[in-house]
Amino acid sequence: MSSNGRVAIVTGGGTGVGKHAALALVKEGYSVAVAGRRLEPLEEAKAEAGEAGSRVLVVPTDVRDRDAVKALFAKTHESFGRLDVLFNNAGLGAPRVPMEDLAYEDWKMVVDINLTGSFLCTQEAIKIMKNQDPMGGRIINNGSISAHAPRPDSVAYTATKHAITGLTKCTSLDGRKYNIACGQIDIGNAETPMTARMHGGVPQPNGTIMTEPTFDVDHVASAVVYMANLPLDTNVLFMTIMANDMPFVGRG
Repeated sequence: MSSNGRVAIVTGGGTGVGKHAALALVKEGYSVAVAGRRLEPLEEAKAEAGEAGSRVLVVPTDVRDRDAVKALFAKTHESFGRLDVLFNNAGLGAPRVPMEDLAYEDWKMVVDINLTGSFLCTQEAIKIMKNQDPMGGRIINNGSISAHAPRPDSVAYTATKHAITGLTKCTSLDGRKYNIACGQIDIGNAETPMTARMHGGVPQPNGTIMTEPTFDVDHVASAVVYMANLPLDTNVLFMTIMANDMPFVGRG
């Protein structure tokens, strides 16, 4: 497919939701910079794009590192000339242990990647979007079902995903004057390596272990493309996409 002239950055773009979203954006005609800590998965994602791989820029990036984030956005702008969409997707969870036993280092790792990394990327995206012609762009944050409700023993991941909601709202408000739209996609049990454990059963609040359903991650990718393609006078502020039978709505 030929280019549509639009440019996106996807963090955590080498695997899972990020990879599927990046490939869907490429298929839609976007030029996409895929960022992640490991080079090999990023190169594999580019290879999966086939001939359209010429529109994929691989940029190994640790979003905890402010200089690395600045380099990611500078390389993207240098290569493609503008930035229309940022998908803040990079994230991870801490080991599942009681809150009082969580190591400080594990807490800090999750906060630095999930929250601070998203903030640093948002800053750099705004700097480009507000100064380009035409001015503006869209930022999409990966929130998670955990932005609404915790799983047992998940304080670091849950706290950061609740904080992403605040980042989304502030970015939506502060970006208005620059024609920057910001929305959040909250995902529940998309089928990725991260959710493979659902099939073997995961702890529930009542102390039981229960197998949870998952759904095709390509539906998430399609949702990201839908949000990305909206005109900038229209915004999906929050979208929840989830396995219909997962234990989220209700009491349990």
